[in-house]
Amino acid sequence: MDVEQVARTLLERLEPHGFVAVVGGFALVAHGIQRTTFDLDLMVEREHQDDIVEVLEALGYETVHRSENFSSHLHPDRDLGRVDLVYVDAETAATVAGSTRVLPLLGAVRAPIACPEHLIAMKLSAIASDPDRRFGDQVDIARLLELPGVHPETVQPYFEKWGEEALFRQLCNQAGSEEEDSDGDRSAEQPDSAARG
Repeated sequence: MDVEQVARTLLERLEPHGFVAVVGGFALVAHGIQRTTFDLDLMVEREHQDDIVEVLEALGYETVHRSENFSSHLHPDRDLGRVDLVYVDAETAATVAGSTRVLPLLGAVRAPIACPEHLIAMKLSAIASDPDRRFGDQVDIARLLELPGVHPETVQPYFEKWGEEALFRQLCNQAGSEEEDSDGDRSAEQPDSAARG
C-alpha cells in the first residue's frame, strides 16, 4: 500500500465531508510506535457517510462492509489498498478533533492524528466489541501508555467505562516494574558517588 499516495488523495477529498483524524495503526506509527499495518483507518462524522462512500467508490474502491459505525473499502490496485472508516457522532468528532496533533504520516504528508488518549479509548471499545482483538490491542494500549505526556490517571475513566479495571492495574504494575528494572540497571552501571569518595 502506498500510504503517502492514498493519504494525500483521501484527505483532500474527505476534508469537506466530515474527516476528523487518522486513527488505527498508522496513527500509532505517527506517534512513534513501531507497528506493522496494511490499511488506513480514518475517523469521520457519521452524518457524512453516504457522501464519503460515494467519494471512495468514485475513486475505484469497492465497499466490502458497511454499517452505522464502520465501513471497509478495498481497491483492486494494491498500491491503493484498504481503507477503513470509523463513523462517530458530531459531539465525539468535535472532542477528538480538539485533541488531534498534526504529525507526519508518511513521507511529506502531514495529517491530523488522534491523540494517544483517544486511541486508547478506541482500542478498549474494540476489545469490548470483539474479544478476539484483545492480545493485539492490549499490546498497542501498553505502548500508547508509555508515550511521553500520557498519564494513567487521564485514561483510567476509559478503562472503567469498558469494564477493564483489571487491565488498567496490570498495565500500571507492568510499567512500574519496568521502571524499577531500568533504575536498577542504571544504578549497577554507575557506582555510588559516596563509595567513590
